[in-house]
Amino acid sequence: MTTPDPDGLLAEQLLRLTRRVHRIQKRHLERRELGITPAQSRLLRTLAHFGSPPRMADLAERLEVVPRAVTTLVDGLEASGRVRRVPDPTNRRVIRIEITDEGREALRELRAARRSAAEEILAPLTDEQREVLGGLLDTLIDGGELPAATPERHC
Repeated sequence: MTTPDPDGLLAEQLLRLTRRVHRIQKRHLERRELGITPAQSRLLRTLAHFGSPPRMADLAERLEVVPRAVTTLVDGLEASGRVRRVPDPTNRRVIRIEITDEGREALRELRAARRSAAEEILAPLTDEQREVLGGLLDTLIDGGELPAATPERHC
């Protein structure tokens, strides 16, 4: 007889929740008929956090992907008019990525879709449970402070 693995169960629950969140967000995005993939949505959100238009390499680093992946995403968003490539004002050889008015409008729609998806996901929770969940998620996202490892002693 095997003993239950509580950490394994938690890991499985987290993975199932993540998949559910993605499915629900995708459904809410599709309802708005934006024609934006989840990866393009992430790029737009990331782009909006830069103070000035970033280089492709800056986006790739922030998104933790290879530059080629960013190029593909930017190509799609540029084709739909949501971003544009602009030359760097100080170095004409450098290309920066700038969000357009259409891109900003898409971001507003994306935020609304994410809010409605979150409302659906969190609907079964009370306000108190949501507060507790928020605190737990903050701890997991930040990684928490792990105590210093103590070396094992072998006799």
